[in-house]
Amino acid sequence: MNKIGFNVLAWSAGMSEELFPILDRLKKIGYDGVEFFVGAPDDAMYKKVGEHARSLELGVTTVTVVSPDMNPIHESATVRAKSLDRIKWAIDRSHDLNSTVLCGPFHSAHAHFAAHPALEEEYARSAEVLHAAGEHAASANIVLAIEALNRFECYLCNTMEQLSKLVKMADHVHVRAMFDTHHANIEEKKYDKAINTIAPVLSHVHISENDRGTPGDGHVPWDAAFSSLAAIDYKGWLTIEAFSRNDPDFANAINVWREYNDPWHIAEEGLKFIKEMGAKHGL
Repeated sequence: MNKIGFNVLAWSAGMSEELFPILDRLKKIGYDGVEFFVGAPDDAMYKKVGEHARSLELGVTTVTVVSPDMNPIHESATVRAKSLDRIKWAIDRSHDLNSTVLCGPFHSAHAHFAAHPALEEEYARSAEVLHAAGEHAASANIVLAIEALNRFECYLCNTMEQLSKLVKMADHVHVRAMFDTHHANIEEKKYDKAINTIAPVLSHVHISENDRGTPGDGHVPWDAAFSSLAAIDYKGWLTIEAFSRNDPDFANAINVWREYNDPWHIAEEGLKFIKEMGAKHGL
């Protein structure tokens, strides 16, 4: 079966030894890997956390975002250069963590909007930055899996059709795509069509309930998601991304105003759910 991971953003967006007992317990529960947010400024700590994950034989994936002052689609070449530097930094920190995949919506600034739909020149600017980032990722043996977000968090890529277009424009073997069940629940008409659209470049999947709580407790069309992934013979990670208010600064930044489920409930019940659904659909 596919490897199953858990994103530690359910506890913290930071990078410190406080993550160690969380990693220990995730390993004991039965996870194959963990996902970290790349954003904390303490460069040295990434290697230390990565070494602890490796000692537990946990695989690692990572996720990051870019801010408006480092926006890859900005008309200013100076701002776009800053965006490339930031993505390269995230690739380097991901390498320190022993990550194989760096995912996220770093094709454009998170939660930053213009008063118009996405423009062709914005896709072109993003693709140019992503291609250059792909060159750097290749040297670290990391795949960049860019993410489409819902309309309330992004306007460049909301659907798999838009995401596929951008990946093709970036034109680099290390620039690929991810599928997130939460965002797709808002933006896609049908999961099977969306997954078939992105299948040629799909490298990562986030398992996330409609409310960001425990997978299987909400109304995401899970049978459609797992059967469609099985139909395309998807072999990558299935990583739970769920949120809480444990890290208030991060929670405030992404508009998480209440608790959905206890993170350990999400981790324990979510793992069981993924295994059950994988077995049911032959994934």
